[in-house]
Amino acid sequence: MNLSKNRFVDSYSFISSFRLFSFALIQALLLALAYNSLNAYNLSPQDEENVKTKVENLISQLTLDEKISMVHANSKFTIAGVERLGIPEWKMSDGPHGVREEISRDSWDPAGWDNDYSTYLPVGTALASTWNPELAYQFGVVLGREARAREKDVILGPGINVMRTPLCGRNFEYMGEDPYLISQMVAPYIIGVQEQDVVACVKHYALNNQEYERFRVNVEADERALREIYLPGFKAAVQEGGVLSVMTAYNKFRGKWCSENKYLLTDILKDEWGFKGVTISDWDGTHSTVDAALAGLDIEMGTKRDNYDDYYFADALKEAVENGQVPVEVIDDKVRRILTAMIKSNVLSDDRYDGEFISERNFETARKVAEEAVVLLKNDDVLPLDKTSLKSIAVIGENAALEQASGGGSSAIKAKYEITPLEGLKNLLGDEVEINYAQGYKSTTTFDWEGGVVDTSKSEVDFRANMRNEAVEIAKDADYVLMFVGLNHHFDLESVDRPDMKLPYEQDKLINEILKVNKNVVVVLVSGSPVDMTMWVDDAPAIVQGWYAGSEAGNVFADVLFGNVNPSGKLPFTFPKKLEDSPAHKLGDYPGEDLTVNYNEGIFVGYRYFDTYNVEPQFAFGHGLSYTTFDFSNISLNKETLTKDDNLEVKLILKNTGNRRGGEVVQLYIEDVEASVDRPKKELKAYQKIFLEPGEEKEVTFMVNEEMLSFYDTEKSDFTAEPGNFIIHIGSASDDIKLSADFNYVITQ
Repeated sequence: MNLSKNRFVDSYSFISSFRLFSFALIQALLLALAYNSLNAYNLSPQDEENVKTKVENLISQLTLDEKISMVHANSKFTIAGVERLGIPEWKMSDGPHGVREEISRDSWDPAGWDNDYSTYLPVGTALASTWNPELAYQFGVVLGREARAREKDVILGPGINVMRTPLCGRNFEYMGEDPYLISQMVAPYIIGVQEQDVVACVKHYALNNQEYERFRVNVEADERALREIYLPGFKAAVQEGGVLSVMTAYNKFRGKWCSENKYLLTDILKDEWGFKGVTISDWDGTHSTVDAALAGLDIEMGTKRDNYDDYYFADALKEAVENGQVPVEVIDDKVRRILTAMIKSNVLSDDRYDGEFISERNFETARKVAEEAVVLLKNDDVLPLDKTSLKSIAVIGENAALEQASGGGSSAIKAKYEITPLEGLKNLLGDEVEINYAQGYKSTTTFDWEGGVVDTSKSEVDFRANMRNEAVEIAKDADYVLMFVGLNHHFDLESVDRPDMKLPYEQDKLINEILKVNKNVVVVLVSGSPVDMTMWVDDAPAIVQGWYAGSEAGNVFADVLFGNVNPSGKLPFTFPKKLEDSPAHKLGDYPGEDLTVNYNEGIFVGYRYFDTYNVEPQFAFGHGLSYTTFDFSNISLNKETLTKDDNLEVKLILKNTGNRRGGEVVQLYIEDVEASVDRPKKELKAYQKIFLEPGEEKEVTFMVNEEMLSFYDTEKSDFTAEPGNFIIHIGSASDDIKLSADFNYVITQ
């Protein structure tokens, strides 16, 4: 019985064969196919019964020692199998955006393989910036293919923790600030992975929104914030994506470690959402035996203890069973979940997918994601550049020549190749345009897991000045200056948060010095989090957010800057003007006091705060410009009143009024005009990404239902919609509303 078929693995060859068809038609077909595959693990009743029978048969043959061996690590990234029953070790790997380099079995030292390269996929914030669920699916397909080719059974991703503060070191791995956008992107990602016979592991459950004191901090968040902001992505992963494993977070929630938090693991995840998969602790994130076992943790993974029998879920758990503290039925449930995930991913099947090592089509997917991820933040008629009218360009910045794949902590990979921005420009321009490069600034930081980020050369004033001066000199006579600045993985990094939102290494000073001698400056930000750009944003004529964009990053940046690719990315989070404008820092509590952080801002996260409290952002959620222009018109509703269990049809016309083919994200927000509880000014409830040829127009249709009007009612412990007046806002960003229409919601008896 083969429970997983790779329905979609040839979709890019399909595209290649039909390039003469309109892109819009192809995209529609691909999206239809992708969403048909959303039922990848919704098995027929007979198949479900077959899985259950096989699992119960295996459990009946297992000894207590064998069961215990399956619920804790027996190496850095495996749990034990049972050879006599044909159950192999279960092999895990890090990899939200690429399968991690192979490490030694019992240490973090590289294994020294020469065939453990991966495709470097764009990071989570880049993927979210595409606003394209089909690309999320393709992303997952590539990750799953390469995980199987490396003989992995579980890939530890995606990460979907909400961006509460711009300072969180792992923001770059995640998918932004909005629970709806996250939900739309996480489900197809998971399906893409799991259709390759690899278990996806969504993480970190839950409220792991800062890295500072992540091992000890306690999060206090109200129930509305929990349900409306921090849990929807995980719920979508379970109920829409069919995810087969969930990783617990390091932090505490309401005084209990997430790895032993019964409310999160059992009451919500397993009982309320119906999760049938396996829960896995983050490495060294387990703190007890009995409490964790009874709360719903299924597997303990770790890093610090050398003897695997010393794990909480090893000898101590066996003893707890034997003395009656933990019923054997609890152990059986854990093993049942592990075996179910194994069987559904064909671990025990002779017909398991072999995977696909790094390949051209995998790199093509990485490139396509990067192309749609680039966000054009500002453009005063500078971009795109025309290489036929240029004699020389100055390329400035360490990030122009810096490879990024090997940084970031557990998300680091060993890329088969990575095209830097400088290499991409040389690939595109060849000898047609003179390229002069100056580093301009230098990373003066180091990082280690004990000391964190350390600046090693704050006193080298003359050295830094000389680098700036060199950059200024080559900028003076250049037709255009392309500056590749931003962060690196000493700041976008697991285990530490940034100290502030400022650009490190005196980059603000460098940018301003360049702007004094040449006004034709394009600033390209390579980062996974917002940065403070108030010192130069008004003077820089063009700003591009490029992200850590994967193996093809340099080629993509060159294509975008010179117009071969029309940018269509949209921000998945708000860029505040300054850190103090961020709600976690203005209304909430960061990084906490006495190891407790209070989410006092409640549901007012990201644009919900900026819009409601009339705080002007630097760049708003959903913002992203294009080299063409779009017109929104003719909004209409099919009725004035929406009732329970009914749908309201919303239509509008989107037209490409420019002279280039381009993509626009039509965003639908809903405003509750008067409510009994505090509600945001508006909330994203639907969107469509649409590509149009010059002059082409399309009728865009949305369906609005009661669920989209709802908030979490703490008295009813459920979502509810109140009768009254609502407004639909259609726009291209949360601060750029093009059309609005109102309707009434009534509750009929």
